[in-house]
Amino acid sequence: MQMDRRMVIGLMTSAGLLPGVALANAGGNFLTQAWTGPYGGVPPFDKVKIEDFENAFDLAMKAQREEISAITNSKSAPTFENTIVALETSGAAMERVSTLYGVWSGGLSTPDLQAIAKRLSPKLAAFGDEINQNEALFQRIKSVYDKRASLKLTPEQDRLLWVTYNGFVRSGAALSPQAKTRVAEINKELSTLFNQFSDNLLHDEEQVLFLSKDDLPGLSDGFLASAAAAARAAGKDGLYAIPNTRSAMEPVTTFCTNRATREKVWRLFVNRGDNADQWDNNALIKKILKLRVERAKLRGYPTHAHWRVENAMAKTPENAMTLMESVWPAAVKRVHEEVADMQKVADSEKAGITIAPWDYRFYAEKVRKARYDLDENEIKPYLQLDKLVEGMFWAAGQSYGFGFKKVEGLPVFHEDVTTYEVSREGKVMGLFYFDPYARKGKRSGAWMNAYRSQSREAGKFVMPIVSNNSNFLEAAPGEPILVSWDDATTLFHEFGHAIHGLSSNVTYASLSGTSVARDYVEFPSQVNERWLSTPEVLSRFALHYKTKAPMPAELLEKIKKAENFNQGFATVEYLSSALIDMKLHLAGDADIDPDAFERDELAKLGMPKEIVMRHRTPQFAHVFSSDGYSAGYYSYLWADVVAADCSEAFAEAPKGFYDQTVAGRMMKYILSVGNTIDPAEAYRQFRGRDADPAALMRSRGFA
Repeated sequence: MQMDRRMVIGLMTSAGLLPGVALANAGGNFLTQAWTGPYGGVPPFDKVKIEDFENAFDLAMKAQREEISAITNSKSAPTFENTIVALETSGAAMERVSTLYGVWSGGLSTPDLQAIAKRLSPKLAAFGDEINQNEALFQRIKSVYDKRASLKLTPEQDRLLWVTYNGFVRSGAALSPQAKTRVAEINKELSTLFNQFSDNLLHDEEQVLFLSKDDLPGLSDGFLASAAAAARAAGKDGLYAIPNTRSAMEPVTTFCTNRATREKVWRLFVNRGDNADQWDNNALIKKILKLRVERAKLRGYPTHAHWRVENAMAKTPENAMTLMESVWPAAVKRVHEEVADMQKVADSEKAGITIAPWDYRFYAEKVRKARYDLDENEIKPYLQLDKLVEGMFWAAGQSYGFGFKKVEGLPVFHEDVTTYEVSREGKVMGLFYFDPYARKGKRSGAWMNAYRSQSREAGKFVMPIVSNNSNFLEAAPGEPILVSWDDATTLFHEFGHAIHGLSSNVTYASLSGTSVARDYVEFPSQVNERWLSTPEVLSRFALHYKTKAPMPAELLEKIKKAENFNQGFATVEYLSSALIDMKLHLAGDADIDPDAFERDELAKLGMPKEIVMRHRTPQFAHVFSSDGYSAGYYSYLWADVVAADCSEAFAEAPKGFYDQTVAGRMMKYILSVGNTIDPAEAYRQFRGRDADPAALMRSRGFA
């Protein structure tokens, strides 16, 4: 999942503020100051005090207001340089503060910070609208846009002009004064609701089950050691701590032979935000949906979905629905086949059960073992987190020429974070921060952040700084961290976003790296997942944590043969979430009860009773903690069509995923260009044609 600072903290997203890259300072607050140190300056994480954030934002807003006033008060006629570029390079202090605030909000949230966020969110949303609804500023932008044909702009300049103008129009710059006022009120209210949704979800995700060893039969020694260490740290010596995260839930529901424990852990996880208590998110979701459709209509769109998808590759929600509905029947059919196979195993063992959602992963492992002589516990001893990180670095080097060197002494926001200098073709190109472990105050899941976007400011290369963030359970002292195949895949996926950000080679920060359409940004990261399963990576870096021996060739072959195993489950789990997201936002201003809507719409779809949505509505942070992926969770499927087609280009090449010719085209036409070109055209330049939708069905074994 790709997230920038604005999406993490739920501010400025709906307003669509353009990031600035100028190095002007703002007042005396350290958080607003230009970054100093090596690599063109680094984030001053060691200097952050949460009590400074409010003052820092006040100073940053003041500085950007002055920068905007300098544009609008200019006596010179509007030009690309004095209007578009000037706007592009404004707001540097705001960008710096937002970066630091986003890191604390996503990875180090505390009650004190949450209290500050409640005050800041509406203020920052109002500031975004203040800029986007600035009539004098918009008229200058429009003046430049209207005469663009005569300006002899470069393709990248022309793209920046279009992105800027289009962003202001979509945000409501051309609306009546009354409509602007109401849109601003809605954005302000939404920012508060987004913040409350995130706080509620974080509360539920911080709940921990403390269980006895007898409750956890079947779990690996490494998992139990980690759980015991976490319990000791919480003052529960002798028990085992099971945090309410996916990285804990999945191992328990896959390997624990105690069915009651599987159900207990599963229910805690799937009911986040949905417990009819003070942290329940259903009422917030209802308000968010109402406000979104009202805002969309004010902007001239029938629904929020139509507004969100207009600038994406899909263009219309109907196109997105068509793709999802074309895949759904095949995925459901496969699920029924998978469940039948699992029920046979349960019956043969005289388990006396009907497969339930908390049994799915458990019995799927048994089927995989029977069909392919392969189970997760056979693979997991070879999946050491540290070695996988080495493997993803190695693959990036072999394919794209990247080098990663650990560096000490840079400020970090937590002792868990490791920093790396990134080089390519003998030149330092950026920094990579890696934050792998779950902890109190850190939101669940995995994501990529851009702390600083790449650009060329006055011809000088400004190097990108990016991070990957995960929620792995820390191992007991001296023990390796062993991860599941799914978690290893997610590791490579998020690193694909990092590579995308680090590969950027553009002039303007707002067009760089991952600043592309939501249903395109996931494509490079989904391609990067494929490097994990290549023999080149597994034979070198999938080393047994005890013997240090590489993964045997016969095990590699088993993994390859089982590649599409359980694809029914994976596809339905994801696609049900994407369909409900879109249906919620196509429902217009209907009076929606989120729980009832989810239940009824899934029934209409024929959702298999043995599966729940990957992200149930009350915990769907992609959609309700900001506008980020709202009416856009389909993006993963749309992007996977492109990723599957792209992967076939590599597979067809003489050296597969390490073919320098194909990788060179990927770098030239996809990874380095950011949003300087329409994504559909960029892909045509890479592939020579549009992506073939049938590639998706082939990749998932549904063909």
